[in-house]
This record gives sequence, structure tokens and C-alpha cells, in this order.
Amino acid sequence: EAEAALFVDAEKGVADAEEALAGARDIIAEWVSEDQRAREGMRSLFSSKGIMRSKVITGKEEEGIKYKDYYEWEEPVLKAPSHRVLAIRRGESEGFLVLRITVPEDEAIAILEALFVKGINQASLQVKSAVQDGYKRLLSSSMEAEIRLAVKKRADEEAIRVFVENLRQLLLLPPLGRKNVLAIDPGFRTGCKV
Repeated sequence: EAEAALFVDAEKGVADAEEALAGARDIIAEWVSEDQRAREGMRSLFSSKGIMRSKVITGKEEEGIKYKDYYEWEEPVLKAPSHRVLAIRRGESEGFLVLRITVPEDEAIAILEALFVKGINQASLQVKSAVQDGYKRLLSSSMEAEIRLAVKKRADEEAIRVFVENLRQLLLLPPLGRKNVLAIDPGFRTGCKV
């Protein structure tokens, strides 16, 4: 508090030591959300332990009945099949569902505190508070958006692979099933061949 008192300046909008500490916590929270090690740790956590949850938007139950399977649905990010991810995202884009990707908050904060909180004193308590704020306010939503894009990309690639395989099987089918087919090769120069 004595150190924070040095930054009190009414002209700059810092009325007391508590406002100075709040400003310092905001700056630390920004640092936490932009730190590459922190982002990599969160990316790994969201990828491995992320849970996809979808809920119906209140009042849209009747209109979005085709998405009723996903009104109260949750599944780990790693195990969500592409068709389900794409269906939920379609329901979200049509305005019937809300999709969230979450992780255990205590694990996320523990990873960040291990990176940023050093020692046990009043200053480290301020850093701990800033780390929690940085995760809740900035980093969690940023990581959720990043993982949503990665899951969408993975689902799109899987859907394309399945489509290609189905089309390949369809194109390799005999034209008339088990019927015998007589083909004529139009040979304009040497004559037709059967």
C-alpha cells in the first residue's frame, strides 16, 4: 500500500492507493493474457480437458426442435465427433443453441499461478488476484475462441474425408448393380468395338 501510494495522482484519475493497486492488477492481468507460456499452457489444458457444452436459448425450444438432442449436451473436446460438432455449430448459427467450451477453473488458475506468483507476501497476493482476473476476464474467452476454431477445423476436415470416401464408393459402383453391361467403344477411325 505504501508503494501504491506513490502512484496516487488525482489528475491521472488515481484517487487513492486502492485505485493504484487496481490499475496495477489490470496491467498484470493483461501481461498474463498475452504471455506465450501462459497461452501455451491454457491451449494444452483446453485441448486435453476442455468440455463442450450446449444449451438451448430460452424461448427457442419449439422453433429449434430439430436440435433437441443438444438442448442439454456436454462432451469432452477430444471425443466430440465431427458430425455432432457441426450440428451444434449450425444450431448456434441459426440462433437456437449456445455452445461453450470450458475447463476446470481451478486447474487453469493453478497453471497460471505456478508461472506468475512467486513467494507468499502482500505483493504476491496482488499478483494472485491479477492472475485470477486475467484468466476469468481475458484469457479464458480468448482460449475458448481459439479452441472453437481448432475444433471446427478438425470437424470440417473429418466431414470432407467422409464425403470423399462415400463419393469414391458411389463412383466405383457398377452402373446397373448386378446386371451385365455391354459397352460400346466408339472408334471413329478404326470402327466401334463391343
